[in-house]
Amino acid sequence: MFLIILGLLIVIVSFVIARAEEQVARFSKIIRIAGLVLLLLGAALSMFKVVDAGQVGVKTLYGKVDNDVLYSGLNIINPLVEVTTFDVKTQNYTMSAIHDEGSKSGDDAIRILTSDGLEVTIDLSVLFSVQPRDAPKILKEIGGDYLDKVVRPITRTAIRDNAVSYEAVSLYSTKRQEFQNKIVSEINRSFAKRGLKLEQLLIRNVTLPESVRKTIESKINAEQDAQKMQFVLQKEKQEAERKRVEAQGIADYQHILSTGLSDKQLQYESIKAQKEIALSPNTKVIIMGNGKNPVILGGN
Repeated sequence: MFLIILGLLIVIVSFVIARAEEQVARFSKIIRIAGLVLLLLGAALSMFKVVDAGQVGVKTLYGKVDNDVLYSGLNIINPLVEVTTFDVKTQNYTMSAIHDEGSKSGDDAIRILTSDGLEVTIDLSVLFSVQPRDAPKILKEIGGDYLDKVVRPITRTAIRDNAVSYEAVSLYSTKRQEFQNKIVSEINRSFAKRGLKLEQLLIRNVTLPESVRKTIESKINAEQDAQKMQFVLQKEKQEAERKRVEAQGIADYQHILSTGLSDKQLQYESIKAQKEIALSPNTKVIIMGNGKNPVILGGN
């Protein structure tokens, strides 16, 4: 476009010079030819537009947006057309309480009020992309600043509107996935109306108030202590049962001995033991007494 305008100016200047004196007439012809060359060169170059990979181009002629989209590669267009490019790759918009981690500097986390009146802080990332066929619509209705005009406000509003249905602790634990599914569905519908596609919503962190965190930690510690005590009691119970079974076994054995062995059986067992001692290679001295049991002295 610049070369076209420059060529036109040179041609006009050449015609003005042509009306001057004859000595500059030849110079005016040279200028006129140079201007025509620049005009043609500018027109030729303006007819070709290269769109990079992962982008689409939207044509505008004197403020009117063309609905035909230019895709990546070399495109031939009207030299007077202006082309606005849109990134159609996956984009990430992060809102975080950590400084310089989000898309905006400083603390950009979302602070919400839950159904029990507590303030909860949420960090999240929105993964989205521009729908190529809807790029002209975005340019006409939103413009190039769709991050601040669409992505940011719609996401924050959807989270705040849905968070009021949940208690803080539920939002932190048991209802977290349900909450995420609801806001994904709502944001996806809003994005689709505006030419954007929600690819994924990542709730990165849910921060509860300090008082609630301490209550949860105390509850968890109490549950852990209760589980530990239950384990100890179970172990003691098993040990007591083992001792009871052992004592019962000893009592049963003693009962069998006291009621099942006769004098003759005891005398028989004594004779067997004496026989085994007599057959031993060691020297023995057996002194028979008046009692029922002999006295045995052993030696080498």
